[in-house]
Amino acid sequence: MKTDIINNLNNLRKLMKENKIDAYIVPTNDFHGSEYVGDYFKVRSFISGFTGSAGTVVVTLDEAGLWTDGRYFLQAEDELDGTTIDLYKSLEPSVPTIFEFLDKKLDKDCTIGFDGKLVSIDFVEQLKASLSSKNINIFYQHDLIDQIWDNRPSISKEKAFELSLEYTGISRVDKFNKIKEHLVSLKADLLLLTSLDDIAWLFNLRGNDVACNPVLLSYAVVGKDYIKLYVNDGVLDKELIKKLNNDGVIVLPYNDIYNDVKLFNNDVVVYQKNKVNYALVSLINAKKVINEVNYTTILKAEKNDIEVKNAYTAHLKDGVAVTKFIYWLKSNVGKIYIDEITASEKLEEFRKEQESFMGISFETICGYKEHGAIIHYSATPLSKIEVLPKSFLLVDSGGQYLEGTTDITRTISLGELNDKEKLYYTLVLKGHLDLSNAIFRNGTTGAQLDILARKHLYAHGLNYNHGTGHGVGSFLNVHEGPQNISPTPRASYPFKEGMITSNEPGIYLPGEFGIRIENLVVCKKYIENDFGKFLCFDDLTLVPYDIEAIDKTILSDEDIANIHAYHERVFEALKDYLTIDEKNWLYNIKEAI
Repeated sequence: MKTDIINNLNNLRKLMKENKIDAYIVPTNDFHGSEYVGDYFKVRSFISGFTGSAGTVVVTLDEAGLWTDGRYFLQAEDELDGTTIDLYKSLEPSVPTIFEFLDKKLDKDCTIGFDGKLVSIDFVEQLKASLSSKNINIFYQHDLIDQIWDNRPSISKEKAFELSLEYTGISRVDKFNKIKEHLVSLKADLLLLTSLDDIAWLFNLRGNDVACNPVLLSYAVVGKDYIKLYVNDGVLDKELIKKLNNDGVIVLPYNDIYNDVKLFNNDVVVYQKNKVNYALVSLINAKKVINEVNYTTILKAEKNDIEVKNAYTAHLKDGVAVTKFIYWLKSNVGKIYIDEITASEKLEEFRKEQESFMGISFETICGYKEHGAIIHYSATPLSKIEVLPKSFLLVDSGGQYLEGTTDITRTISLGELNDKEKLYYTLVLKGHLDLSNAIFRNGTTGAQLDILARKHLYAHGLNYNHGTGHGVGSFLNVHEGPQNISPTPRASYPFKEGMITSNEPGIYLPGEFGIRIENLVVCKKYIENDFGKFLCFDDLTLVPYDIEAIDKTILSDEDIANIHAYHERVFEALKDYLTIDEKNWLYNIKEAI
């Protein structure tokens, strides 16, 4: 494997020399700026061997580096070992950004290359601005990785289907009208959409072109008097195309977008610069461009009443599956052979028993003991270890149901714990509870709320190197915006009613264990009076916390009341779906605190 990576790098450098390229950038993206990508687009993994969902490789003629975030530091160190690629830990002190690295390493009048379909216009503008003194040249028209990747997987063209009104709550025609009204308010002519979840949501379509994300490879243009959808041949059947046509949609071949955007020359065009690829935008010579967060992203995030109702249903089903799994795990660990992969498979079996289950919402993270400290650990046949009746198993998983998308993490104690393990679990739980039970004024952002999840860890000089919360779609992507919860300025979008967001503080000790506790919450109105409008969160996730891992001596009366109220709710919701033994076990948890 490591030899293959070195050969791939050598082959890329040979092409770079032939094309007089001094540095070549390989991102994680597909043509649509997606977080998770299909097999055809896994070019960064091909060139580096790093399999995490986020990261960028930069290759020069004599060195190479991978930039990734704190979720993947341990994984990247392991996967890059022996590849000659250096790890650059993004946002860590003294670690240069990609732009700073290039500025230091490259000479004036240098050439920087990348596949223009894989990077956003926003990235290229930042690159040019950061290296303005270098007078750089850009090589973007050709995909060099494609020229060295033998037997590259084909672009996915899986069948798509329509999601009915009982799940969407609003027709695509009504959604089109909202977009058109927004265009009028901006005095704009058209919206260019390339992000796959936005398009799937807008057209009430779901697909299977990206593992775990029910989206279809597509582009869309919404004008004031027309709507165009660009998809691969065979993805939509004739009946669905007819229904789309009846709703005013013109269905066109996937790659036709690259010719059609050349016709935007006299238009005011709206798009989100960090979502639209550079090769596409380079063909547009619009009268004016308006850069803003896709209006579809904002509408999509504020779930309507039917979507919220369905989310409760999805989480009830998921709660049954995950609770059954935890009972099975605790009952069988040490009695039968269980490893990280077989545990993940067993959890998926319980989910498959639930009606309208459509698949997992991301690859399950199942890490035992020290593997739990690898934030986005993915067990392989080589890395898996046996799960034994001691310490913690961290399981971060989710399901896709017609009613909604779930994402839950539980850290499960499998035997007697030491004082340190109990202390750290309880500190994480206290932060989780404080955030879940927060009441806040309308207009509050995730950056303001983040401290609630971290304050108990901070008091002990502890922290975690990831965000506290992300938006979640409705039978769509498990990660969506615009809202998120983190201590960074990017968590600046205010919470609105109907937003579904994760609440997932944690703590990770390399070589020892990891702890994360995650529920999804929906934002609701709490009260409105002369002092303003106040919002709160309501837990969607229905799975018990691990009572055996709690140090009760550091719980406040409020903590105890919140834990008990949550477990009462979980028990009442799940009791009729459990066996007698499972029900008795859950009842004992409810009564323990």
